[in-house]
Amino acid sequence: MSTKKKIGNEVSHYEHAHAVDDVVDETPELHPTVELEIQAKVDLNNFQTQGRGLTLAEEERMAAREWEIEQTRERWDRRQTSGREARTTMAVEQMSIETRREFGKRAGCVNRWADPEEADPREQISLTQLGEVNREAARLQTKLDGWSRAAISRRLAEEVADGKSMMSSVVGVFEELHQAPGRVIPIAAVSEVNRREVSISGTVTQLWESSNPAIQQVGLIEDETGRTKLTVWEKSNQPWINEGERVRIHGAAKNWYNGRVSVALTGWSTVGFPERGQWWE
Repeated sequence: MSTKKKIGNEVSHYEHAHAVDDVVDETPELHPTVELEIQAKVDLNNFQTQGRGLTLAEEERMAAREWEIEQTRERWDRRQTSGREARTTMAVEQMSIETRREFGKRAGCVNRWADPEEADPREQISLTQLGEVNREAARLQTKLDGWSRAAISRRLAEEVADGKSMMSSVVGVFEELHQAPGRVIPIAAVSEVNRREVSISGTVTQLWESSNPAIQQVGLIEDETGRTKLTVWEKSNQPWINEGERVRIHGAAKNWYNGRVSVALTGWSTVGFPERGQWWE
């Protein structure tokens, strides 16, 4: 009986695991040389290489910013007593005058009195008519707040020069100026005004709850001529109105529902309270 021993290179699983753990990474750690560090600093501080590593949008933004700075530095008139701003103001005013003249000429195709080259209508009527126009203008001025006598007389002269009688001219001009945009009109005249926004003044006599969450307040506003429904929208960011309070509203939106007119406060409306903050409160 013979005994055979087999010697090979096989190792156990335990020995193989320890052998793997004992492997040492002999990869050398790389460090930049002194020359590379110097070259990196030179490249970083060089203005010709500032755009490297940026996206196209960032490069364009940086180039535009540098161009804007350069244009600002190139201002030739940098004195403390520079008249650049004054000259700019004069140039803008002149452009505004020319623009108004061009607009007036175009408007003159519809209304000849809007043409800046048209003579004053008070020069185109007789002296007798001019005297009557001035008397009626002085009388209307007492009833129309915010309108000068000269403006009223010119408007009356335009109507008379167009061939209308003095009575019809006075009635038409009074209604036109009394209901002009931005002027406070009686509540009874809201339905008669041919525009989408009106300005009114009155007392909020009644408020009630609304089932619509988009409505902040709803009620009635009235003056000595009549009353109408008032709606305040939630998104309008308007101040809270108390019942029995007097308000002055500018730019209220006019609405129609079932043949009745009403007004609503929007984000473009303004509300004033003439009696708030008075000394007797």
